Amino acid sequence: MASKKAVAVLRPAVNGCGVRLQRAELLQNTQYATRPLARQTPRPRKLAQLSQQHVRPASSAPAKEKASKTGLYELHSKYGAKFVPFGGYSMPVQYSDLSIIDSHNWTREKASLFDVGHMVQHHFSGPGAEAFLESITPSSLSSLPERQSTLSTLLHSTGGIVDDTVVTRLADKFYVVTNAGCREKDTAYFQAQLEAWKNAHPDQHVTWKILDGQGLIALQGPLSADILSRVLDDKSKKDLKSLYFGQCTAATITGTDAEVLVSRGGYTGEDGFEISIPSYATEAVTQFLLDSAKDDLRFAGLGARDTLRLEAGMCLYGHDLDDTTTPVEAGLSWIIGKDRRAKGGFHGDSVILQQLKKKSEGGGVSRRRVGLIVEGSPAREGAEIVDEAGEKIGTITSGCPSPTLKKNISMGYVKDGMHKAGTEVEVLVRGRKRKAVVTKMPFIPSKYFKQPANIKA
Repeated sequence: MASKKAVAVLRPAVNGCGVRLQRAELLQNTQYATRPLARQTPRPRKLAQLSQQHVRPASSAPAKEKASKTGLYELHSKYGAKFVPFGGYSMPVQYSDLSIIDSHNWTREKASLFDVGHMVQHHFSGPGAEAFLESITPSSLSSLPERQSTLSTLLHSTGGIVDDTVVTRLADKFYVVTNAGCREKDTAYFQAQLEAWKNAHPDQHVTWKILDGQGLIALQGPLSADILSRVLDDKSKKDLKSLYFGQCTAATITGTDAEVLVSRGGYTGEDGFEISIPSYATEAVTQFLLDSAKDDLRFAGLGARDTLRLEAGMCLYGHDLDDTTTPVEAGLSWIIGKDRRAKGGFHGDSVILQQLKKKSEGGGVSRRRVGLIVEGSPAREGAEIVDEAGEKIGTITSGCPSPTLKKNISMGYVKDGMHKAGTEVEVLVRGRKRKAVVTKMPFIPSKYFKQPANIKA
């Protein structure tokens, strides 16, 4: 039997790696008859005593012939999920009670629950953990407070991005979460980097552990704080009130023996939480959450998740980020710590630090990631961006109709100098030129619950 234990998990603001859902599935407007979302079930007391036969832990590697399943697969099926292969897993793209667009709007207006248990979760500990992670990322981890997270990137020696990630400092370790579709690639990367580190720094041992089977759900939307507080004990409710974006805290679900880790953040631009749950309790706690807010909370799938993240200006690895793109080109210079800019000491530092310099000093980049509002038909991944003379200046990496703005939005890379907001360009959509304008991201204002500037962490 599993015993009560604290779970420390924070996943990155990312979706997957190298996998694109078919747009016909993502943005179909078919309406479905609404049915009751949740069945009456008793409060999940004494979860440690539940049979573990119903738990479906995530596989340690994506199957090539048969997709893996998260611990919530059976629950998704009960709620009428339509599954698609994603990152080596069979994941819900939408549910029978809401269309993708309706699910998107529900998240913006109320709250939705996403299964992100397909993400890969790692622990790095030992006397060399901090220095090791600083060697492969540009983050200032030495100054990162306990139970605080930072968006970061794993780097090649060329400065290219291996994967995007979130790194969290816990009491005695670092928690790193990477994308599901990059599992094999990232695993090989970590193995090689740790071997090189061991040879160069034999006195700075690093222990690496992959946490398979760990449940992870994302509660997103303006009502998420109220919904979560309904299922927490009194102490956890109090802690939740002072939990700000990017911070995490241990919490206990009322009437259960399940201690979870709640982190404030997400991939939608809304206020929300990532909740890590022991594998034996994942399904029961998720069901408890759904039952506690039947009028305000719905399951949501990858379809709504993709449109929400694009409106929020967030990248999808394998599309908006890849091995050939540097953080500076991707508009992620802010993740490079001030001390790292001064001292370097991370993979690709010679390339990245040069790109940060002024053009007069030989710095800068040749292309930059931008947002675009496109007239007429939506511009999809791969569409060419051209100037007024018809010369190619860039490429679209993500695009969809925005349910919130009722406009076609896209993300892509354009030639440096054409990246300023308000710049008019054209996009080739099925061979026809469509007018577009470079737009600041996020496309809609973010609603994160941020710490006031006059309060220190």
